[in-house]
Amino acid sequence: MDYEDFIASKALSDAATGLDTVPELNPGLFDFQRDIVAWALKRGRACIFADCGMGKTLMQLEWANHVPGRVLILAPLAVSKQTCAEGAKFGIDVEYIRDGAGECDICITNYEMLHAVDADAFQAVVLDESSILKDYTGKLRNEIISTVGSMPFRLACTATPAPNDYMELGNHAEFCGAMSRTEMLSKFFVHDGGETQKWRIKGHAADDFWEWVCSWAVMIRRPSDLGYDDGGFILPPLHMHMHEVDTDATADMLFQVEAQTLQERQAARRDTITERAAVAAEIAADVDGPVLVWCNLNTEAEAITAAIDGAVNVQGSDDRETKEHNMLAFAAGDIRVMVTKPKIAGHGMNWQHCNTVIFLGLSDSWEQYYQAVRRCWRFGQNNPVDVHIVTADIEGDVVRNIQRKEADAVAMAENMVANMHSMNEQNIKGTARNIMDYSENTTTGDGWELKHGDCVERCREIADDSIGYTIFSPPFASLYTYTNSMRDMGNCANEAEFYDHYRFLIGELFRVTKPGRLLSFHCMNMPTSKSKNGYIGLRDFRGELINCMQSFGWIFHSEVCIWKDPVVQMQRTKALGLLHKQLCKDSAMSRQGIPDYLVTMRKPGDNDTPVNGPLSEWVGEGDMPVTGKNPSIDIWQRYASPVWMDINPSRTLQKASARDDKDERHICPLQLDVIERGLQLWSMPGDTVLSPFAGIGSEGYCAVRMGREFIGIELKDSYAAQAVKNLARAAAERGGDLFEATA
Repeated sequence: MDYEDFIASKALSDAATGLDTVPELNPGLFDFQRDIVAWALKRGRACIFADCGMGKTLMQLEWANHVPGRVLILAPLAVSKQTCAEGAKFGIDVEYIRDGAGECDICITNYEMLHAVDADAFQAVVLDESSILKDYTGKLRNEIISTVGSMPFRLACTATPAPNDYMELGNHAEFCGAMSRTEMLSKFFVHDGGETQKWRIKGHAADDFWEWVCSWAVMIRRPSDLGYDDGGFILPPLHMHMHEVDTDATADMLFQVEAQTLQERQAARRDTITERAAVAAEIAADVDGPVLVWCNLNTEAEAITAAIDGAVNVQGSDDRETKEHNMLAFAAGDIRVMVTKPKIAGHGMNWQHCNTVIFLGLSDSWEQYYQAVRRCWRFGQNNPVDVHIVTADIEGDVVRNIQRKEADAVAMAENMVANMHSMNEQNIKGTARNIMDYSENTTTGDGWELKHGDCVERCREIADDSIGYTIFSPPFASLYTYTNSMRDMGNCANEAEFYDHYRFLIGELFRVTKPGRLLSFHCMNMPTSKSKNGYIGLRDFRGELINCMQSFGWIFHSEVCIWKDPVVQMQRTKALGLLHKQLCKDSAMSRQGIPDYLVTMRKPGDNDTPVNGPLSEWVGEGDMPVTGKNPSIDIWQRYASPVWMDINPSRTLQKASARDDKDERHICPLQLDVIERGLQLWSMPGDTVLSPFAGIGSEGYCAVRMGREFIGIELKDSYAAQAVKNLARAAAERGGDLFEATA
């Protein structure tokens, strides 16, 4: 594989596995529906996030009608028979089954009946109202994903998922086989710690995350979201009516106290059922047409059913047949007032014939509220919809909480659609986009050259056997920490992909280095974690790098261990192994701090230009002057020590101006003490020094000030810009005090 192919392979998208050629589709589809179905057929494994009333049922039936093999549709209770009726309208046979495998090519059953169905008899699956998965236990969710995971054709359809519910997106990605939920969180998200903190998208990952989502999902709230005409898909007005029931003070209080906690709100709800049911019954009595009443408590449902003549209560204790019969009877107009709970009938039902909705109190779940309203206020509704919310004055912030969550959800949904709009439109309409955009530039100065771009590509421009010494800190696999470029070696999905990328550079570094000359890399061993690695320990990053370079012919020349303060590490990382409380609790999990290493490799061959630079540049280093009768021996003893205890960790170049707001970690420039010692030991004035990961130019800053020529390569824009400034400054300072402290 050449380098360009490798970079392309790192792009995080899910490859299509569907039909090469899409057959002629049902003419009853709207243009946006037709294009979405065609896209989903080509994808093979896909998700359609379409708002209520956008025709998900027709789209999933048309998809099922054209995929090879038999299709199993899983749907919420009562939705199954509605789907069968919808299929009949468009000439698509759908068989409702409760067990076994059925006879038709397309069969539908309820989620609860999956265990009784012969899933092996089907080659494709549709999850209708797939967001319902998160309402189930993890056991059933895992059962669904594992049962259908081997089917080559998979489609999930639901209304727009909660924009901030990344777990829901992770469930859908796992269902599609695009990526497991755990992998998704590891790649694109960071958890800032604390029990109340949520996962957030890494700053540099946002664009790539939504592009990846768009490789397997399409989102649409209205046709114009994908560049189509909205036509008849404009909803009628929604009118909200708040009814607050006044309550009397209790015997021991002059005034009622508003509920503050969830438990207090639940108690207030139970204590005011009679009063609230009376208000709801008056509202229903003033309506000539059908009325839908949503409750959260059994006692609420019983009270309002008794208060309204002819009302039918669809409750959890009913058997499946009774629930289905009553919900379909309400849809057909045979029942005027239906009472039920959002968790029973809040998904999938089409009740556009009803335009009066009553909430006999609210829970704190905005999603339940949203889905319950959308049973009636959806595309296909011809009349304005009136939503009445009946609460007691002592229920506290429940209404305000729902209103706040609704405002947040609308804002986030708009942001989500905005992120996905152009990519979805390009995917659905088949226009291509270039994901390999890449540009380069070069800046030169007195004794230095900074190549802005990919280190592998730019290193190829350097002549064979021309570099006297190379020194750098390699990156490690940590997706979207500093950039979103797939050319960034840190943006690797795992350690194996990192080394696949790193090897392209090692060969180039070997080629450009003079025979017998040296390369030094600065690194540390990597701590592991339970969440990412499955265990707490250390990974021998240093040894892996050495082995990787040896495989290209490099000789392991030497290494030095650089001491680091374990107290500072503990305060910065809060690592379990460094905590004093862990030492007291169980010291079997306690460990030492992690040092840095400067590892040096040598290219085989004879060095034609011995490194015998002037001793004067060693004398008076930093704040550690050489004293004694034989300074050469003193210097040798310091530099030949296998452990350097005297490196000043704060002696680095200024880095604040180069940091990007999206960076997930602070820049960690290599200490100037370490760079200077490497240059003093293994290079001479006039040598060309290389850093393939120049960062803000620390290696070049030291090299130029010490009379070397420098070539640096840096991918990140802000770092490259700062490196140019630092290199220009070094050239201006050359000949002055080479060892003045720089902080």
